[in-house]
Amino acid sequence: MGSLTGCYAPWASPSQTSRSILTEALRTLRPVGSALSTRWGARPVVMVGGVLTSLGFVFSAFARSLLHLYLGLGVLAGAGWALVFAPALGTLSRYFSRRRVLAVGLALTGNGASSLLLAPALQLLLDHFGWRGALLLLGAVTLHLTPCGALLRPLELPGDPPTPPRSPLAALGLDLFTRRVFLVFALGTALVAGGYFVPYVHLAPHALDRGLGGYGAALVVAVAAVGDAGARLLSGWLADQGWVPLPRLLAMFGALTGLGLLAVGLVPVVGSEEGWGGPLLAVAGAYGLSAGSYAPLVFGVLPGLVGIGGVVQATGLVMMLMSLGGLLGPPLSGFLRDETGDFTASFLVCGSFILSGSFVYMGLPRALPSCRPASRPATPPPERGELLPAPQVALLSPEGPRSTLDTTC
Repeated sequence: MGSLTGCYAPWASPSQTSRSILTEALRTLRPVGSALSTRWGARPVVMVGGVLTSLGFVFSAFARSLLHLYLGLGVLAGAGWALVFAPALGTLSRYFSRRRVLAVGLALTGNGASSLLLAPALQLLLDHFGWRGALLLLGAVTLHLTPCGALLRPLELPGDPPTPPRSPLAALGLDLFTRRVFLVFALGTALVAGGYFVPYVHLAPHALDRGLGGYGAALVVAVAAVGDAGARLLSGWLADQGWVPLPRLLAMFGALTGLGLLAVGLVPVVGSEEGWGGPLLAVAGAYGLSAGSYAPLVFGVLPGLVGIGGVVQATGLVMMLMSLGGLLGPPLSGFLRDETGDFTASFLVCGSFILSGSFVYMGLPRALPSCRPASRPATPPPERGELLPAPQVALLSPEGPRSTLDTTC
């Protein structure tokens, strides 16, 4: 068989959609990776996840049918990513105290960089080695997750449970949903995720609908990706300065992200394909900046909400909620596009989801200004992992938040 995609050309788009849905569905199992790392540590879990991800690409390189691709890229690779991302990012939050959000932003910048670099790199691999060779090389690249996981050093920190959780429910961290503050945060994050991923899927088709040519649409996506990657660093630096409480920054940048998505949907039609679509470029850049600023705050706020001992489990649960948004948002956007003929309604509805989630975030402690100025928290210790600052809002009881640094009206 010379070309798998050639033999199945009539079903190329549905098969790609089905594989993406299957992969995203498996990524909702990220709490399982967090639970396993809580029980046995992040190092072995991430290493096993790297091996599974690599095997998924290698298995797919020898595929003879679409079922093989589903099993390789969907089941194996999807399960591998579920074991890698949450334990690695949750462990990273435990390593830093003073510059924790900046560290998370640096780690998440890889998403924006891959959006710019991976597409031309994949095309180069396809031109020189074919799709089978490209998958084999991607399998070799993803195998590097295993030595990266071996570098995750376990830490015993104040606030950690004395013994690992025994029951599956405790290991998954589902008891976090009994805390009002985490329930508010989870609801807001689920609503935001319903619209957050839509531009990553439909921004280029929306640019084509607005009259831009292929290069103009690619430029729009590139501008949004550059803004997203740069804003993650700036947002992390700003959050670590302590000038504005993290829940307030989270609500602010979430609202700006929703407004940016509304602006993307309302941008006027471009006159000709030769134009560069200045208005669409501007609003896409603004959306990229606001969405990139939001991303590190979602994970940077967790230690203050659930305590450092529950941050790995909370990270897995948050990623599960975001994966559910990735499952529901783009299909809804595509349905609205089919019903209305363009993406205007899609971006307006999904932008409304993000604004609704940002409004829910206002129920978090210190998300709204208080009657009196809050006392400035003590200067955190250096980044030694074992020494952590007292969280601005310590929420370790099921009864809800108890702010020690701020008073409310």
